[in-house]
Amino acid sequence: MTGYFPIERYGIIGNLETCALVNDEGGIEWLPMPHVESPSVFASILDAQKGGHWRIQPMLAFESEQSYLDSTNVLRTTFETESGRVRVTDFMPVRNDGMERAVYRKVEGIEGDVELELTFSPQLDYAHGETNLTPEDDGIRITSGDDDGDDGDLPGHDDDHFAFLSGGIDVEVDGGGGSAVWSVGEDESTWFVLAFNEKSIANTEDCEAELNRTSEFWRDWAHDCPDGCVFGEDSHDLAVRSGLVLKLLTHRKTGAICAAPTTSLPENVGGVRNWDYRYNWIRDAAFTIQALANLGHTDEAEAYFDWFLGLSQSEHPTKIQPLYGLHGDPDLSEKTLDYLAGYRGSTPVRVGNGAKDQRQLDVFGELLLAIFETSDGGDFDPDDWEAIRRIVEHVCDVWDKPDAGIWEVRGGPDQFVHSKVMCWVALDRGLRIADEWGFDAPTEKWQETRDMIRGDVLEHGYDDEVGSFTQAYDTDALDATALLIPVVGFLPFDDEKVQNTIDAIRDRLETDGLVKRYDAEDGLPGDEGAFVICSFWLVSALAQSGRVEEAREVFESVCSYASPLGLLAEEIDPETGQQLGNYPQAFSHVGLVNSALYLGMAEDENEPHPKTVGMEGG
Repeated sequence: MTGYFPIERYGIIGNLETCALVNDEGGIEWLPMPHVESPSVFASILDAQKGGHWRIQPMLAFESEQSYLDSTNVLRTTFETESGRVRVTDFMPVRNDGMERAVYRKVEGIEGDVELELTFSPQLDYAHGETNLTPEDDGIRITSGDDDGDDGDLPGHDDDHFAFLSGGIDVEVDGGGGSAVWSVGEDESTWFVLAFNEKSIANTEDCEAELNRTSEFWRDWAHDCPDGCVFGEDSHDLAVRSGLVLKLLTHRKTGAICAAPTTSLPENVGGVRNWDYRYNWIRDAAFTIQALANLGHTDEAEAYFDWFLGLSQSEHPTKIQPLYGLHGDPDLSEKTLDYLAGYRGSTPVRVGNGAKDQRQLDVFGELLLAIFETSDGGDFDPDDWEAIRRIVEHVCDVWDKPDAGIWEVRGGPDQFVHSKVMCWVALDRGLRIADEWGFDAPTEKWQETRDMIRGDVLEHGYDDEVGSFTQAYDTDALDATALLIPVVGFLPFDDEKVQNTIDAIRDRLETDGLVKRYDAEDGLPGDEGAFVICSFWLVSALAQSGRVEEAREVFESVCSYASPLGLLAEEIDPETGQQLGNYPQAFSHVGLVNSALYLGMAEDENEPHPKTVGMEGG
């Protein structure tokens, strides 16, 4: 459809509170503000006509490409025309001395003279209601107008405002937008700034210093691979970029982590599998901190567990939701924005997520696994252990109940094998935490329950005729989560059932290295693409099974679908190679980091096995 870019043609910037997507033709097409779960300022990625955008590009025909400033989340889009070259540098300030909620854009001439056009069309509150632009000295003031009455329960920017600094360029305001045309010569530059609730925003003379501070912040944080790094040369840059993406998805103040910075980018273009992922899933966050730990970043684990254990101390495990807002908000009621056209006609556009009300038993195992592998028990106080102990006790009571599982199916609960295995993990890691860190626990009861779960899964979760672990009891459907059974230590990699399962998944769920989640009905219409993290799970399972050449082949195949910037969405269309789903996706980048680690270890048998190997380790 006209006006929509392939998902892989976007870069991401952010400030550890929110993120923006910028396409490779100079358009900011997605920006929630001030937080990633806030209403949008620009959302043309979800409605090319109504959503709002901020575009800077040459007036004449051009070619363009994007890149990041080395080891940063500072994005550069370079345009080449017949008359010259020009670059747009985009970033959001991240500083150790505080937070500035703003988007900075630097336009600089590289060669020749280029005539540029700016179109500035903010549409606050998911383009709902009226947005007012008022010219002021050196810029524009943006406020939300009267609501038109529809969807009045949506959160909005009614009491907030935005300031737009025009960098000395005369921006003409006409109706709901602003526009400007000007020329940039070699070594000339212009700065633009959009700031949230700022009484005054940076003078243009200060912008260069802000860029330098932000670049230094990211370079100081980014993974610095020492001599003998286990990441191979071909995967090192992708792993570093994945780490920078995962860091962008963390919330600086709370420690919570969103699954993705977008909503309603479709798993099937034109379909209804469009979800809001701008929240903290316990499972996804646990995966993320493990991957960050593998890159040497452990502060994020401490911050996340401070946030989650604080929540757990105030909530009984029966009340713990699978997901929360990044400030701990439990009310994530799902709503549809029917007035938005959706990405390439994919409706409905959703905000909020109804999965908050589901039972997802696997999250406790993933959480306990992350705590065991990335934390120091000496840092836990008695209240922390009491919260962990209550979780393990809760698993003892509910492990045999049906649930919605890791994939949050909306076709009703089932006895999912993965959920049972992760309940086993919760008991197993709970026992190991108590033993290694000297905490008091009912070990005999936990051991008996752990053994009971294992026996139940081996009896009901493996189908001899299919030759594989199945998605759920009493079904022959397969699920890629079975690749994690040896990874979490439930069975050894050389177990016949494990190897049979790997082969069955390759036969039924894989296409040229791309692995689908499952081949069962899930209660939703339409198809979906191959799941990126499932493909990386296959890499890890093959590598740790000694099938290294197969693992390398799959890894290279999956990585070939990454965007030119090294970014990955949730899924890939096996037929077209296009990316699908919310973008960039934490799951996908977690999978890349961990599978690159395992593949590197397998190809270098002398490399010592680290303790912190993430979800894909034990």
